[in-house]
Amino acid sequence: MNEIKHIIAVASGKGGVGKSTTAVNLALALKALGKRVGLLDADIYGPSQQLMLGVAPDVRPEQQGGQYLLPVLAHGLKTMTMGYLVTERTPMVWRGPMAGGALAQMLEQTLWGELDYLVIDMPPGTGDIQLTLSQKATLSGAVIVTTPQDIALLDAQKGVEMFRKVDVPILGIIENMAVHICSECGHREHIFGARGGERIAADYGVPLLASLPLALSIREQTDAGNPTVIAEPDSPVTALYLEAAAAVESAVAAQGEDAVRHFPEITISDD
Repeated sequence: MNEIKHIIAVASGKGGVGKSTTAVNLALALKALGKRVGLLDADIYGPSQQLMLGVAPDVRPEQQGGQYLLPVLAHGLKTMTMGYLVTERTPMVWRGPMAGGALAQMLEQTLWGELDYLVIDMPPGTGDIQLTLSQKATLSGAVIVTTPQDIALLDAQKGVEMFRKVDVPILGIIENMAVHICSECGHREHIFGARGGERIAADYGVPLLASLPLALSIREQTDAGNPTVIAEPDSPVTALYLEAAAAVESAVAAQGEDAVRHFPEITISDD
């Protein structure tokens, strides 16, 4: 891990906001900008990156020295996920410490090599996995994914506050499913509400990195293992992902040499 320059967490307060789709396309966009990028799927209970990257179900990472794992290459990314280590019919019926231990092993015992960015696709919420990461990794910052409706924004605020409590800078907000454009008539409709991502970004004084549409193509391409940045490199949606990746780069660069910082030890008190 000493060869990784920057670790970026892609997180959300709740599930169903398109966080994993955003994480894989953001990682691919950083690669398209000429960076060396890895992608770690930290969702132990519901890993999805194997499917999204189009990696066959029977693919297993090679071992080295009986202790280390070699990342699986997919679309030019160095990747690791629990999906590579179990079958799709194997539920992770584990208590929190076991899931945390699995994350620590994938993070620390994968031979990532030299990377400019390691993008970590976080599970939703603010629980065991987030706490484990806070104690095991160093982060340059976090990207919060949300949809515009009020209930999603409420949970996104919890995600922002969690990272702030452990002194991790928020690089920005990505608003997903912001507007639906009818494929027949071109009518634009804000199904989940309007400008929610803009509001939470303004409240916390962080940039809105991108406002992505609710598009059938994004879902179809990702389900097929060929994410939008790869499937349609010249599309307007890919342009939005590239803009978000460039904004992440700028935010990290603005922090200077000490961008990667250690999390503090987390303690619980009545204060």
